[in-house]
Amino acid sequence: MKEQDTTAVLTPIQDQVEEMEQNSQPEPTTSSQGYPGEPASTPVKTTPERKRSGRIPEPKRFKIFCGSSNQPLCEEICKFVGVPLGEARLQRFSDGEVHFQLLENVRGADVFLVQPTCYPVDQHLVELLIMMDALKRASAGRITVVVPYYGYARQDRKDRPRVAITSKLVADLLTTAGANRALLVDLHAAQIQGFFNIPVDHMFASPVLVSHFRELNLPDLTVVSPDAGGVERARFFAKKLDVPLAIVDKRRTDINVTEVMNVIGDVRGRTCLILDDIIDTAGTLVKTADALLEQGAKKVYACATHAVLSGPAIQRIRESRLEQVVVTNTIPLREEAQGLAKIKVLSIAGLLGRAIESIHMETSVSSLFN
Repeated sequence: MKEQDTTAVLTPIQDQVEEMEQNSQPEPTTSSQGYPGEPASTPVKTTPERKRSGRIPEPKRFKIFCGSSNQPLCEEICKFVGVPLGEARLQRFSDGEVHFQLLENVRGADVFLVQPTCYPVDQHLVELLIMMDALKRASAGRITVVVPYYGYARQDRKDRPRVAITSKLVADLLTTAGANRALLVDLHAAQIQGFFNIPVDHMFASPVLVSHFRELNLPDLTVVSPDAGGVERARFFAKKLDVPLAIVDKRRTDINVTEVMNVIGDVRGRTCLILDDIIDTAGTLVKTADALLEQGAKKVYACATHAVLSGPAIQRIRESRLEQVVVTNTIPLREEAQGLAKIKVLSIAGLLGRAIESIHMETSVSSLFN
């Protein structure tokens, strides 16, 4: 019987690639002294010249690869830093198992692997682990995992009996798979950095969002934190815009179910901007907007870093009284949300690109927070 193909390409980064260039050796020659292998009248190299003529050139030492979860963002980053996207092949067997192969040499290279663990979270997380294992076994010099959206971050403590702390589990998985350092964006809880036993650079999308709302120049603006956990984030945002801060006292009754209790702060006659890290089902967002309008707010805008937008989120936003919802492209926007006029997407490719350059050049990353 004819053997059946058991693989199906999910996101091939390059279907076919030419044979790897072989390191050609010069033809042996004989010097004037008659020693084989030495070219005639070859000048003796100085020590600096020997260092510059190393076998691994500098451009080869800086590489960026990506998985299937957000390739457009990775391509934007590559364009920003002027580095071509690394060549690799990502396939799946018929039963769903991942097969990943690097199609270029990474030995000794400084590699950045871009993969947000967004929906489907488990699938993209396993892809990320397998890609890191391939890089480690290919002798990459350093592997920096760039995770614009860190999945499983919302379970960061035991808030109920007999539950898992998944954000710690994922940190252990990334480290075991081969990550030497991590570049993360707007973690749900800042203390997740402490779950890693490797260096972590925690970036914030606030410079991109602040710049956008400065250009809008909304009158009588007040920044609103939708819960107590986001007060520090909202305070930083309000300070940058030089506007007042308000807080919504939110009580969670179940998973993805919240009940808005009280608005702390004066929002009457103000334009309110709700600031959050994640918009998931948009239940909290819509209830917060309603509570603010009931307290006399004129208009309500919203912004968040990660547009998860699961379940009824898009319908809720469409039917809400929100003026606009601004998000970033850490997660690719779903098709049904792309045509929604209320949702505006800002790119953080430049922010991540500058962070990657700083990590590669061993310069300060904290300067990017400004």
